Amino acid sequence: MRVLQVCAEIFPLLKTGGLADVAGALPPALRARGHEVRVLLPGFDAILAGLEDAVIVCDLYPPAGLSWGAGRARLLYGRLQAADVEAYVIDAPGFYARPGGPYADAHQQAYGDNHLRFGLLGWVAAELAQGMDPYWSPAVLHAHDWHAGLAPVYLRAAQQARHQHLAGSVFTVHNLAYQGCFAANHFAELGLPAQFWGVEGVEFHGQLGFMKGGLYHADRLTTVSPTYADEIQRPEQGCGLDGLLRTRAADLSGILNGVDDAVWNPATDALLPATFDVADLSGKALCKADLQRELGLAVDPDRPIACIVSRLTEQKGLHLVLQALPGLVAQGWQFAMLGSGDAWMEAAFRDAAHAQPAAIAVRIGYDERFAHRLIAGSDAILVPSRFEPCGLTQLYGLKYGTLPVVRRVGGLADTVADTQLDTIDTVATGIVFEEFSATALLAATARAKALHRRPADWATVRSRAMQQGFGWADAARQYESLYLQVQG
Repeated sequence: MRVLQVCAEIFPLLKTGGLADVAGALPPALRARGHEVRVLLPGFDAILAGLEDAVIVCDLYPPAGLSWGAGRARLLYGRLQAADVEAYVIDAPGFYARPGGPYADAHQQAYGDNHLRFGLLGWVAAELAQGMDPYWSPAVLHAHDWHAGLAPVYLRAAQQARHQHLAGSVFTVHNLAYQGCFAANHFAELGLPAQFWGVEGVEFHGQLGFMKGGLYHADRLTTVSPTYADEIQRPEQGCGLDGLLRTRAADLSGILNGVDDAVWNPATDALLPATFDVADLSGKALCKADLQRELGLAVDPDRPIACIVSRLTEQKGLHLVLQALPGLVAQGWQFAMLGSGDAWMEAAFRDAAHAQPAAIAVRIGYDERFAHRLIAGSDAILVPSRFEPCGLTQLYGLKYGTLPVVRRVGGLADTVADTQLDTIDTVATGIVFEEFSATALLAATARAKALHRRPADWATVRSRAMQQGFGWADAARQYESLYLQVQG
C-alpha cells in the first residue's frame, strides 16, 4: 500500500519534540511490513540540506492566498538518507527559509503567516492524492498534528468536487493542547469552499482551527496512547474538542508510540561511554560515573541520580520539580536536567544548580548526544506531567534501566507499572503517583529511594523494565489495520 505521511519535522534532521521521533520511526516500521511509504515536509533549511538526489516534481500554483508571501514554490522529491525515507519537500523559501525555529522566531513569537505556511502543506498533500506526481499517488494520507490538520480537509474538498474517493485519511493527535488556531478572516485565504467554514468544518469557537478541521474531516482518528484517547473525550483534557471527539469515538484509536531500536538501544548506542544490556549492567555503572564527573556532581556510585529530559513547562510538571528539589536532595538524590522552555523556569533551575553544584546539575537547551548519556547514566527519570499524550522519555528510561517515576496520566499510565510489595516480583517497572502536586512527587521519589536501598528488589524491577517491548512493530501493525479500512 502507498502511504503518505504528512508532518512538519522528522528525526534526525529537525526535531522540537516527540513528533519528530514518530515521523522518523514509523515509515521504516511500515516499510518492514511491505508498504511503500513517503513523507511530505515543509522545506525548512535542515530538511533541504538533508535531501539527496532531489528532482523537481513540479512548480506549485496554490490558491491565491496560499501563494502570498511564498515567492517561488515547487515540489521536490528525493531521499532523506539520515531518516531512511523517500520524501517530498515543499521548496518555498518565502515561507520556510527563516532564521528562527519551524513555528516561531528567535524570540519564541509564532510566525504571523503560520496559517499559510502550514495550509500549503495540507494543500500539497491533497494534490498528491490527485496525481500531482504522475508516477506516484498515495492510497492513504496520514497527517500528524495541527500542522498537517488541513490535509484531510483539502482532500475532502477535492473528493466532493470530483465525486470520487481519491485516498483514505488518518489524522493523528500528538498533543491536543496545540491546535493551530487563527483569526477567522484567514479562512478566505485558504481556497477552501465556503461550506467548509462553520461548526461542521474548520470553525472552532469563532476561529480557524487546523486541529478541528483534521478531527472533523479525516476518515479515522488516532492519538498516541489508549488512555489519552479516553481522556481527550472528557472536558478536563478535551481542550474544547471533547464533544466532537465523543461523536467520533467509533473512529478514534489510541496507538502507543514506540522506541526506535536503531536509535535508543543501550547495547549498541554509540553515544554512550560504555554500552550495556540487561545481562551485563557494568557499562551502566561506567555511564553513571562518567556523567557525575562531566556534570561536576559528587562521584558516588551509591547515590542515585534522578534526571529529567523535557521542555520546561507547567504541562510537564516542572514547576512541581522546582518545589520538590530541596526535599529530593534531602532524600539523598542527585539531580540532573536537560531542557529548555519558560524563561523563568530556566532561571530557577540554573539558580538551584548554582546553589548546590555537587547535588544539582542543569543544562539549558537540547543536545541529542547528551540526552542519551544523561538517561543512560541516571538511576531514575522523572515525568510528573499534568497531562501526557504518550511520553517518550519514560520509554527511553525503561529501555536503559533508568526507572521512571511518573504520574498516572495518558501514556505514562499505559507504559509504567507501579512498584508495590505485591508487584515487585510480577509486573512492577517504575513508580507511579496520582496527585498533581510536589508533595505527591516527593512521596514517589521517597518510594523510589527506598527501593534503591534494597538492591535485590531494585535489580528485579530494573531488569523487568529493560525487557518491556515498546518497539514500533506493534504500532505499525495497528496503523496498517486502519489504512486497510480507509485506503483509496
